[in-house]
Amino acid sequence: MDRRGLLAATAATGLALATVSFAHAEDRAEDRAGPGPDGPHRTRTVRGTLPVGSPDYVYLPVEVPRGVAEFAVSYTYDRPPVPPGAQGNALDIGLFDERGTALGGRGFRGWSGGARTSFFVRADAATPGYLPGPVRPGTWHIALAPYTVAPEGLPYEVTVTLRFGEPGRTPAPVYPPERAKGRGRAWYRGDCHVHSIHSDGRRTPAEVAAAARAAGLEFINSSEHNTTSAHAAWEGLWGDDLLILTGEEITTRNGHVLAVGTDPGVFVDWRYRARENRFGRYAHQVRRAGGLVVPAHPHATCIGCNWKFGLADADAVEVWNGPWTPDDEIALAEWDNALVAAVRNPDGDGPGRWLPAMGNSDAHREPDRLGHPQTVVLAESLSRRAILAGIRAGRSYLAESAALTLSFGATDGRGGHAGIGERLRAAADAPVTVRLEVSGAAADCTVRLVTDQGVLLTAPLSAAGTGVVEWRTTPAHAAYVRAEVRHAPAVPGLPGAFAALTNPVFLDAAAGAAG
Repeated sequence: MDRRGLLAATAATGLALATVSFAHAEDRAEDRAGPGPDGPHRTRTVRGTLPVGSPDYVYLPVEVPRGVAEFAVSYTYDRPPVPPGAQGNALDIGLFDERGTALGGRGFRGWSGGARTSFFVRADAATPGYLPGPVRPGTWHIALAPYTVAPEGLPYEVTVTLRFGEPGRTPAPVYPPERAKGRGRAWYRGDCHVHSIHSDGRRTPAEVAAAARAAGLEFINSSEHNTTSAHAAWEGLWGDDLLILTGEEITTRNGHVLAVGTDPGVFVDWRYRARENRFGRYAHQVRRAGGLVVPAHPHATCIGCNWKFGLADADAVEVWNGPWTPDDEIALAEWDNALVAAVRNPDGDGPGRWLPAMGNSDAHREPDRLGHPQTVVLAESLSRRAILAGIRAGRSYLAESAALTLSFGATDGRGGHAGIGERLRAAADAPVTVRLEVSGAAADCTVRLVTDQGVLLTAPLSAAGTGVVEWRTTPAHAAYVRAEVRHAPAVPGLPGAFAALTNPVFLDAAAGAAG
């Protein structure tokens, strides 16, 4: 039986969809047409059109009676050709159960965005991206999210099938441990932005773990778009050599942000825009769950990807996302400009604190390479707490692969030393030596030392991709120094792609020293 979804204007939501009801007794014989291969079931199909200017999220209510063992959905929508420069149709989808759709996600049961055209949930299993659990009676909501709408509107069709039977048993989730064997205090390589079949990736968790090991990584962060379903999907895939953190890519319409290393099972809502002034609340939720807030690809050109929430609530920022592109170059320039605030705030707290840079692959499918790039973190152990502390402190550098290793720091000749992410306090005119060691780079690579005054030194590496660069300066001349290792430019006059990038070493003029 088909029922047309009616749209009506309302003051609160802009659009309201008519409820899909399975409660009419006169429909029972038609809807439950015998046991069939899937057992007794009832189906409804709803059609409608979302106009241009629809809300970001439109909810289709579904009345679920007692005795339902499985809630299944499939959907399609029209994709008409559009004139050049006009947006076409794209419709994302998710599900909330009888606990409701209020912000905070109490009723959240899953999200697949535009990655799949059907899904199911039941007590003992669910489609990747969705959470298994009982199908309780009440009003459920299918979330329709018109990402873009063509000028003539977005016609859609949603089919809901309820399968009846005995409810299964929901298994207790098994989450990754918070510690791997590691090597004690050491540099650990990781990728905190990876995707699997639990959102819009094409690799299974097992394939992600195998690719991480093949790339020489020692930690990864599960970061699916707007769902925590992958948190319990890693059983048997971690080990002494691989720490698996749990998190989320919180995918709003005004930018994406990584929740890195949150407590397993913690869901963070994404249904708000920057103008609603709600992001701080959810950033606080990430930190309360033990995680880090890291805006992802802040200058990416995809619709909804450009970061508009500001950096006041961030713990780090993803400066390098996947293969080096012009939007990464913009993110780098913005991050470097922001380091000047740290010069005015030598104690490292308050509104002028500096944000460390991160690099992650954002790998989704072949041929995307996990660990290209990767964040190499100095941590006390290979544990969730230690890795996050190292990232938060900026004791890290970014590299295009595990083949590339570097060492970077500054000394003042009087026993003072500062490494990556640290501060060296010395007299304003005291000589300071900055030293960079590189190995494993390509033969075409060049080193650049960058300060608050810009690029102050450029030196080629050897044909073997190794080299040592030393540079003498003073705190009066350079408030911070960071290092870049770049490939030869592909376009004359433009910087080459990154092979490596360090977080800065700060050179602080000691109080009372000569200026």
